[in-house]
Amino acid sequence: MTNRIGLVLALALALLAGTPGTQAQDTPAAAARRIGADTFVFGGSVRIDQPVTGDLIAAGGNVDVDAPVAGDAMLAGGNLRVTAKVEGSVHAGAGRLILDAPIGRNVRVGGGQVEIGPLAAIGGNVTVGGGQVTLRAPVKGNVTVGGGRVLIDGVVEGDVVSYAGRVALGPNARLGGTLRYRSGDELVRDPAATVAGAVERLATPGQRATAPAPRDSGWGVHAPRAGPAWLWTAGLMAIAALLVAALPVTSMRVAEGLRTRLGWSLLWGFVALVCIPVAALILLISIIGIPVALLALLLYLALLLVGYVGSAIGLGQWALARLRPDAAQRTGWRIGAAMAAVLLLALLGSVPFVGGLVALLAVVGGIGAIILLMAPRPPHGAAARAA
Repeated sequence: MTNRIGLVLALALALLAGTPGTQAQDTPAAAARRIGADTFVFGGSVRIDQPVTGDLIAAGGNVDVDAPVAGDAMLAGGNLRVTAKVEGSVHAGAGRLILDAPIGRNVRVGGGQVEIGPLAAIGGNVTVGGGQVTLRAPVKGNVTVGGGRVLIDGVVEGDVVSYAGRVALGPNARLGGTLRYRSGDELVRDPAATVAGAVERLATPGQRATAPAPRDSGWGVHAPRAGPAWLWTAGLMAIAALLVAALPVTSMRVAEGLRTRLGWSLLWGFVALVCIPVAALILLISIIGIPVALLALLLYLALLLVGYVGSAIGLGQWALARLRPDAAQRTGWRIGAAMAAVLLLALLGSVPFVGGLVALLAVVGGIGAIILLMAPRPPHGAAARAA
C-alpha cells in the first residue's frame, strides 16, 4: 500500500510540478519514471515491453502493455491494449480498451468500447462500464456491468448484475450464480448459454401513475421547474465573468492552450479525470491518508467546475477572435463572450444523447488546458531545435 501511495504522489508531482513526461508535450515520445519498483509512463504513444516489478501507471494516446506487471496497473488512453499478465488489479479507462491477458485480482475498467477477451482469466471481481462491452474471459468472482450493449460469452463463477440498453448471453456463457439485469429490451439468450441461479429482470425506475409527470430540466435531472438548472447556468456565467475579470492573462493562456493544443488538453484532462479519484480512493483505504483524500476530492470537484468554465472561456475567446478580432483583447468583450459560451454549452448540454458528451468534452478539455498551463514549457531554444 505504501508503494501505491508513493506512486500516486509521484503522479501528482508529474502533473503539477512538471516531470519529463509533462515537458514532452509537443512530441509523441513517452517519458518514464521509476520510483522504487513502481513505474509510470506518459506520452503520445506508450508501450510497456519490459517487465514491471511493482505497480504501473501509464497514460497516452495509445497504450500497449506487452510485458508482465507484478503489481497493480492504472491505465488511461485513447486506445488501450493489455496482452501481458497483471498479477494485481487493473483500473483503466479508454476510448477503446482491449484486455486479453490473465489478471490476478480485480478488474475495474470503463470506455467507449471494452473487450475482455478469453485469455483474460480474472482472479477476482469485474466492474466494467462502456458504450459497448464484450466479456469472454473466465471470471472467478462477481461481475457488475453497465453499458449500451453488453455481451457475456464466458464462464462467470459468481453473480452477474447488468444495467444496459441491451443484454445478451452468448453460446459460451456459463453463469454459476444469479443473473440480475435491468434493460429496456428483453434478455437475448443463446440456447447453449446456462445460468445456474435465477434470472431476474430488475424493474426500471419510473414515475408513479397517479403523480403528475415532472418536466425534464434538460440536464438529465427531473425537476418540477426548469428554474434550478438555469440558476446553475447563471452561476457558471458569473464564475466565467469573474475569472476573466480577475485573471485576464491566465484565462487568455488557458484559451490559447485549448486552441493550439486541443489534443493534449483532452488527453491530460482525461488522465486527471480517471487518476485523481483512484488516488483519493487509495488514500482513503490507507487510513492515514484520509485527510489528504478528502481534500483531494474537494479540489477535484472544484477542478471539474473550473474545467467546464475554462472550456467556455476558450470557446468564447475563439469566437471573439473570429468575429471581432479588434475586440479580442478587451476584457469587457472577453467577459461577454465567455458568458455567452457558457450559455451555449448549457443549451448543447440539454440536447438528448449529445448533451452528455458535450459536457464531458468541455470538462476534460478545460482540465487538460489548466494542467498544461501549470506544467513548465521546455526552453525556447530546445523547442526550436526539436521543431
